[in-house]
Amino acid sequence: MARRAGPRATVRDVAAETGLSIATVSRVLNGQANVAPHTRDTVLQAMGRLGDLAPRRRGAVGPDEGGAVYVRCPYVLTDYFGLIVSSIAETIELHGRQMMLNAGEAAQQQEVLSGLADRPGVDSAILILPPEPPEALVGLRDRQFPFVVVDPRTPPPRDIAAVSAAHFTGARRLMGHLVQLGHRRVGIIGGPREWLANDARLAGYAAPLADVGVLPTPDLIRCVVEPNTDNGYRAAGDLLDLEHRPTALVAFNDKMAVGALWAAAERGLRVPQDLSVAGFDDIDVSRASRPMLTTVRQPLEEMGRMAVTLLMRLLERHTLEALHVSLATELVIRDSTGPVPTN
Repeated sequence: MARRAGPRATVRDVAAETGLSIATVSRVLNGQANVAPHTRDTVLQAMGRLGDLAPRRRGAVGPDEGGAVYVRCPYVLTDYFGLIVSSIAETIELHGRQMMLNAGEAAQQQEVLSGLADRPGVDSAILILPPEPPEALVGLRDRQFPFVVVDPRTPPPRDIAAVSAAHFTGARRLMGHLVQLGHRRVGIIGGPREWLANDARLAGYAAPLADVGVLPTPDLIRCVVEPNTDNGYRAAGDLLDLEHRPTALVAFNDKMAVGALWAAAERGLRVPQDLSVAGFDDIDVSRASRPMLTTVRQPLEEMGRMAVTLLMRLLERHTLEALHVSLATELVIRDSTGPVPTN
C-alpha cells in the first residue's frame, strides 16, 4: 500500500490490503489483546506504509491535537523494563500520539511528579514501578492529570489506574509445582521488602506449603535491596551454607535465580539432582542458563499495551470500572526443577 496524498484511509482499506477482516483490524487499532502477534504486526506494517494517511482509532487524539505521553521508567532499560517500554512506545504510536521518555537509574533522584501536570507539551503519563511515595501519586491525581501506573511498588489508591501481573497466583503455582515434587524445605530469595510484588509473591509461596502443613521459617527467607544476579548469588550461598540446607530455591526474578545457579555450582551441587532452582519473569536469561530455568512468565508486553489502552480511555473521559488490572501469569517448567533428593 503506497503512501499517497488524499483523504485518510479507512479501516476497510487496511483490511483489504492485509487480507484481514474489518473486525480484526479494528481490534488492533483499539489496542485489544485478543490478536495474534503476527496479525498485529501485519496491520502495523500496513499502517506504517500509509503514514499520516493511516486510519485513526475513533476518538483518538492526533499528534498535533494533544500533548505527549510522558513515560517514566527510572531504571535501566534491560530485558525486563525494555520490553515494557518498547510495548508502550509501539502502542502509543498506534494511537497517533507522541511519547516523552524519562528513563535510567539517575532518573530515580529527579523530582518529577509534583511538576508533571504543568510540564509544557505533556498531557498524560505512564509511570513504571514509580519510586515516589503514594502521596505523590495522590497529589498528581488531585491535579486531574491522567496517568496509569505499571507494576506499582506500593498498593495504589483504589481510584488510580494500575496494571500489574498476578504475582500471588504465579508464585503459588510455582511453589505448588515444587511441593508436588516433594520439596518441603524451600529457600526463598525475595526482592525489596517494601515492594508490593515481593509481598504478593511471598504470600503466594507460603500458600502451597501451608496446604501440606509447612510454614516458611525466617531462616529460609532472604530479601535483597536490588534484585540482581550478584545479590541472588550471595543470598543463595547464605541459604546453601545452612547446616540443614534447602532442597529447592525460588528467586524473586530470573537474574537472581541465575545467581543461585552459580552458588550451587560453586558448592558442587547438581541442578536439579541435588537442588532445584526456579525464577520469575521468563526473560531471555532463563533460557540462556544451563540448565534452563523453571520460571513464571509475566506478560510484560501486554502490561505495556494495557497501560496505554487504559490511558487512552482516561483521556477520552470514559468510565473505568476495572482500575486495577491484574494480568495472568504462566508457569513454565524447564530443566532446573526436579524431585526432592532422596538422601
